[in-house]
Amino acid sequence: MGLRVALTGNHAVAYAVKLADPDVIAAYPITPQTSIVEKLAELIDKGELRARMIRVESEHSALAACFGAAVAGARTFTATSSQGLLYMHEFVHWVSRARIPVVMAIVSRTINTPWNIWPDHSDFVDQRDAGWVMSYAMDSQEAFDLTLQAFKVSEDPSVYLPVMVGLEGFIIGHTAMPVEIPDENIVKEWLGERRQPYVIDGSEPLGLGGLTFPEDTEDMFYHIQEAMNNAKNVIKKVDEEYGKLFGRKYGGLVSCYNCIDAKYIAISMGAWSGDLVEAVDKLREEGYPVGALRIRYYRPFPAEDIWEIVRNAKGIVVFDRAISFGAWGQIYTDLVAGFSLYTNKLPQMANIVAGIAGVNVISEDFYGILKSFIDKSESGTLERNYFAWIKVRR
Repeated sequence: MGLRVALTGNHAVAYAVKLADPDVIAAYPITPQTSIVEKLAELIDKGELRARMIRVESEHSALAACFGAAVAGARTFTATSSQGLLYMHEFVHWVSRARIPVVMAIVSRTINTPWNIWPDHSDFVDQRDAGWVMSYAMDSQEAFDLTLQAFKVSEDPSVYLPVMVGLEGFIIGHTAMPVEIPDENIVKEWLGERRQPYVIDGSEPLGLGGLTFPEDTEDMFYHIQEAMNNAKNVIKKVDEEYGKLFGRKYGGLVSCYNCIDAKYIAISMGAWSGDLVEAVDKLREEGYPVGALRIRYYRPFPAEDIWEIVRNAKGIVVFDRAISFGAWGQIYTDLVAGFSLYTNKLPQMANIVAGIAGVNVISEDFYGILKSFIDKSESGTLERNYFAWIKVRR
């Protein structure tokens, strides 16, 4: 057992980074991420973390600095939110295309305009095509565990891709919860020394980012896709190892609650999954056979894992906290595309977009939406598949 303390999600991330023993941290402040790098700077100042903090002039430079240091062999970390993530977007692609392990925390915040500091998932899911492994936490403990595991996954030789760890700003980032911090020596032995596919240290000429022929570029992109597929097994393996060492195992890419005998499955990602679980408990008490499935890793997308759980379900409700304008919620879109590989007959499905721009969605809202869906399904009055943007007003 480790040390149990009350930490905000942001500080939980910072303490996980501390245990990973990075060499370089590059930082630029942005609400609601700032307290992560402030805590890391404090730990460095106290001598509790032996890392170099690079204070840069922008988020673009923060990831660029991490990239340069990582290419030279350093274990690196940075964090950002919203507009900062958009500003560093060029280097988000650079890092993955170069196959360099880097870990970055995304403390989600609505993308402006208009100016908004409250959370939804729009900044995080906006990166889904960038070639990063992407995980998302439900609480402070999971934010800690996912961050620590991110270094292990990123530096696995069959992966060698950067990893993003997402958590909602304020809801998780600034809310204190009990967090168990494992023994530093055990973590160090488990994590091991930094691994990466190549190092540029000036000892021999080496070009990075030069012009390649189309066929060579295509091969490099194909290898990223292969690495993403490899990451599925690595994530599960790391989760198993972590569970044996530290007593917390989450189930790999997804986590399921009351799904074994469920005829109806609600799918979500992030902090509001806790409210969804409360709604499921209430519905279960009333005899509704419903379960909650939570996506822990958005990339690689766990379509096969989800299908194995929901294949016998009568109905599925997908809750998205972001919207692909002109289409549907991103999770719903990915699910329907993924399911098409396994079946030509989908169960009844609904895509509910809600909680945009930080609008508060609570267990009673989930309860009402799911109860209505199930009642209509059982009575035969439900449209086969439908989309709804739920506007909660209090």
